[in-house]
Amino acid sequence: MWLFGFSTRNFLIIVAIVVILVTIVLRWFSIYLEGEVPMRKSQRKGEKQQQEVRKCSPGIIRTYALEELKMATKDFRIRIGVGATSFVYLAELGDGKFGAVKRVMEDRGGSKKIFLDEVSVLLRISHPNLVGLMGFCLEKGEQLLLLEYVPNKSLFDRIHTHHGQSSGILSWSNRVNIALDIARALDYLHSQADPPIIHRDVKSSNILLIDNNHAKLADFGLCKLGYDKPGSQSPTTIKGSFGYVDTNYLKTGLVSPKSDVYSYGVLLLELITGLKSIQGSVTLAEWTDECRTTDDVEVLAKLLDPKLNGNANLEQLKVLIDIANLALLDNSEERPEMNFIINRILCCMETPSPSFCLYKLH
Repeated sequence: MWLFGFSTRNFLIIVAIVVILVTIVLRWFSIYLEGEVPMRKSQRKGEKQQQEVRKCSPGIIRTYALEELKMATKDFRIRIGVGATSFVYLAELGDGKFGAVKRVMEDRGGSKKIFLDEVSVLLRISHPNLVGLMGFCLEKGEQLLLLEYVPNKSLFDRIHTHHGQSSGILSWSNRVNIALDIARALDYLHSQADPPIIHRDVKSSNILLIDNNHAKLADFGLCKLGYDKPGSQSPTTIKGSFGYVDTNYLKTGLVSPKSDVYSYGVLLLELITGLKSIQGSVTLAEWTDECRTTDDVEVLAKLLDPKLNGNANLEQLKVLIDIANLALLDNSEERPEMNFIINRILCCMETPSPSFCLYKLH
């Protein structure tokens, strides 16, 4: 049988081809609407790992082609940060938007497992005081994270470098607000994330400043997902930065959210004193031990960063030092939860008579 010059068989073949073409066009159109970029052959090697990592995401995190991120960073030209296993580069995303590309380097000790672990953590979290993930790339040996860009560098840079201090000294109220923001970030990780997350690398260089009053916690490469109840834990490899690492964790290898609380205590001392976490051969916690455990307000005031010129609320100072003392207790179980710390800070900030917030200093 012939129809318009074609046999029935040929006609059916043509219809089948048309259906296939329409299906392909619709598929490409749906990908376009989702803002996705089809993977090239060179990307398929990492496709399975990327799909596994995306399973835990509450939303869609975009995968980027290597060429896209090379173009956005102008071939990794403007370095804005350095980590233990990575470099961070400024990325221009168009429409006046920027991002930060974290380039995990194998020659600096960065492994694919560490990279995927960090992506896995970032996909699970969302909080105003945590640096967010925008996308990632695993292609041609490159391990790249596209992160939220926080413009004012790190707390470490601002407090401890000449360039950072040229932007102005952080006031006492600035420091209290930053301490509150990081307490909120850790409380979210410990109490609201599912499963709970132990950061394991809380330090001033991992705190990025939105402005003088607000900050975000960054760098989740050493995070531990979940934790066992006391008595059922097994020792783990020690992770973290010297001067900030929990003394109990160092002795036992047992890590818990209270290990982050210890690091937070060191961070408070850093904000109060303007000093680095290491002082010669001793830690800042050890260096300040005698002064911070006294009831004498005049002695406590001597701990203040000289750059503040004495412009600090001494009642708030007492509260922050008391929190630091509790956070730095050798017995980790006696350290407070982050929610307790948040309430103590809020109390001394908001109560007309800050002394109402005080407990006896330890």
